[in-house]
Amino acid sequence: MRIISGTARGTQLTSLQGLTVRPTPDRVREALFSILTSRFGSFSRLKILDLFAGSGAQALEALSRGAESAVLIDSGRTAVIAIQENIRRCKFESRATFIASDVYKALPSLTKFGSFDLILMDPPYRQNHLLQVIEKIESLKLLAKDGIICAESARDEDVVEPVALTQIDHRVYGSTQITLYGHPEE
Repeated sequence: MRIISGTARGTQLTSLQGLTVRPTPDRVREALFSILTSRFGSFSRLKILDLFAGSGAQALEALSRGAESAVLIDSGRTAVIAIQENIRRCKFESRATFIASDVYKALPSLTKFGSFDLILMDPPYRQNHLLQVIEKIESLKLLAKDGIICAESARDEDVVEPVALTQIDHRVYGSTQITLYGHPEE
């Protein structure tokens, strides 16, 4: 696993080990960032939140492409080690904040960071986290007005339909589906 583009391009990342770990393949991450680049135009000045961050690869990819800052959250023991090492390898210590915590417990404390332009979510598959977390994000007003939530889930999972957000894109890559949500147009 590596950073695909930007200032840290080619940096090899520490990956997670174990049967329950499912890192997003480079080709899916590359397709996702192509979609996000076409939507945002540039990552410059974007504030990123990466929930269930795993290795941190997605937030670190955004930082490499010019995002202003990123907050990464995960509570897994191996994730904590991998994220800290990967932030160091990419030399993003000044722009990345890692919180070793359960996502549900950490969300209320994130209001101190203001709203986020891009919220990445890659929770464990088939455990019904997406709708609950998206609703909590909305209640805390963590998504910026023109922001996007990018939710990754298993191909065979139902796509969630949050009340306050609109599905703006949906793609399937092998066993993975990616759904983008945003605020409804005014």
